[in-house]
Amino acid sequence: MNQPKEIFVRIDRCMGCHSCEVACAVAHSAGQSLYAALSETPTPKPRLYVEWVAPDTAVPIVCRHCEDAPCMHACIAGAISRTPGGVVMTDKDKCIGCWTCVMVCPYGVIGRHLEEHKAYRCDRCPDREVPACVDACPVKSLVYQTATAFSRGKRRTASHELQSGQKG
Repeated sequence: MNQPKEIFVRIDRCMGCHSCEVACAVAHSAGQSLYAALSETPTPKPRLYVEWVAPDTAVPIVCRHCEDAPCMHACIAGAISRTPGGVVMTDKDKCIGCWTCVMVCPYGVIGRHLEEHKAYRCDRCPDREVPACVDACPVKSLVYQTATAFSRGKRRTASHELQSGQKG
């Protein structure tokens, strides 16, 4: 079976610069450029959030596209569905802005676009080969890979650190 790619976070690398948030908002804007996005109405919104979990630790929080997605089951309008690739999507035209999906999301990553009265989430940038947030991260804290490839890389890095006595 072909494993879908996911967005993984290397917490030890994130410096909290919010480049991922800006790139995400711009990628979901009508003008597709920072300068055009600044003057758009409604204002483009990022679909991931950088949160500080300690004075020196920032973590990008992104939709996990849960296998048994609570948001999809809770949506009373039927606006949330899963693509064949496993991405949980919100149909903006069907969304009635009841925020039920926002309330049941265990990760708190579904946003409320108050100007449009619609819910929104990470869609993994379906028109791009690599999501905008991943492309924009200057320290490569965000990684777009299959779970298998990402875990192989983590094991390889961990074993290298043990052998060399380094931490990277």
